[in-house]
Amino acid sequence: PAEFALEQNYPNSFNPNTVISYSLPSSSSVTLKIFNSLGEELATLVNQKQEAGRYELNFNSTGLASGMYLYKIQAGSFTQAKKMILLR
Repeated sequence: PAEFALEQNYPNSFNPNTVISYSLPSSSSVTLKIFNSLGEELATLVNQKQEAGRYELNFNSTGLASGMYLYKIQAGSFTQAKKMILLR
C-alpha cells in the first residue's frame, strides 16, 4: 500500500458480522477500537505492531444493541474513525 487507509466496513448496515479493512504502508504499532455513540470504548480488535500490508478482520456484534458505532484506527501518526450501523 502507498498510504495509510481505513476502509468503510462491509456490509454497512450489518447484523451480526461486518468486515473492517485497513492498509499500512510501513511497519507500525496499530490499535483498532470500537466505540459507542457516546464515545465509550467497547472493544479492542487490534493492539500490536504489524508489518506493511492490507488487513481485514471480522467484527461480531453479538451482545450489542442496534445503533451507530464508531471504529477508530491509530497507526503511527495516522488516526481515522468511521461510522458503522448495526441493525438487529
